[in-house]
Amino acid sequence: MPREIIRTDKAPQAIGTYSQAVKVGNTVYLSGQIPLDPATMELVTDSMEAQIRRVFDNLKAVAEAAGGSLADVAKLNIFLTDLSHFALVNEIMAQYFSEPYPARAAIGVASLPKGAAVEMDAILELG
Repeated sequence: MPREIIRTDKAPQAIGTYSQAVKVGNTVYLSGQIPLDPATMELVTDSMEAQIRRVFDNLKAVAEAAGGSLADVAKLNIFLTDLSHFALVNEIMAQYFSEPYPARAAIGVASLPKGAAVEMDAILELG
């Protein structure tokens, strides 16, 4: 199957050797998003809530550029440098997703790019 590279200015541009997303058939693989403001490419540092929301907004923008939405997310991976923020992620996630929720993993990590406290990636299945 041919691959389609997904790009949007509404999410941060890739800061390495990767694409924002790659579509193969009806499946879209979204690269990890950290809380970078797409306009400034600076890390959002206001609060943990602001960081989590920025990551969800970035994922949403890439999903929409691929012709989908967060409702099409089949699998979500969440990486946190402090797992004490897990409840906050759940609270905010409930504002971006509705049932049936995607499959998900939440993983504690030692560090993330640019000193971010949260990163997420996702797999979408388009209808």
